[in-house]
Amino acid sequence: MAEPPKRQSGRPMHPPGRGAPLPPPPPRPRFEPVEREKTCPLLLRVFTKIGGHHSKEEFAMRGKEPKDEVQIYTWKDATLRELTDLVKEVAPEARRRDAKLSFAFVYPDKNGRFVVKEVGKTFSYGNGRRMDDAKTLAELSFQIGDYLDVAIF
Repeated sequence: MAEPPKRQSGRPMHPPGRGAPLPPPPPRPRFEPVEREKTCPLLLRVFTKIGGHHSKEEFAMRGKEPKDEVQIYTWKDATLRELTDLVKEVAPEARRRDAKLSFAFVYPDKNGRFVVKEVGKTFSYGNGRRMDDAKTLAELSFQIGDYLDVAIF
């Protein structure tokens, strides 16, 4: 590597180069939007709870899931913002101006035990701090049959 030009004091005139700039990060995988008029929606079982997520034990017994269930027909390209707006229709607590919603997928692991995995957060009203509004179910690795647990803070 060639030496940068030096001043009379013997110090370089500019800092030595740091090499080639880093390449841009790879784009996030984008999923094709669903043609909603031509594609049958999926049934999404949504469980809401104020103050935190349900525990995995509350889902352990089939048919004895938490009582605060809402069933939504939607598509895998639904965003967390769309789901936030749907939850606000059925959960008055989610309509508060300062409400924050935390979304988690609930699904069985390879041993058949349920896992509650947080996947994103939104604010009830888009007040400039957009968090995870644009993330879709598909981008978050949602699988048909998973439940959606929504904690309302």
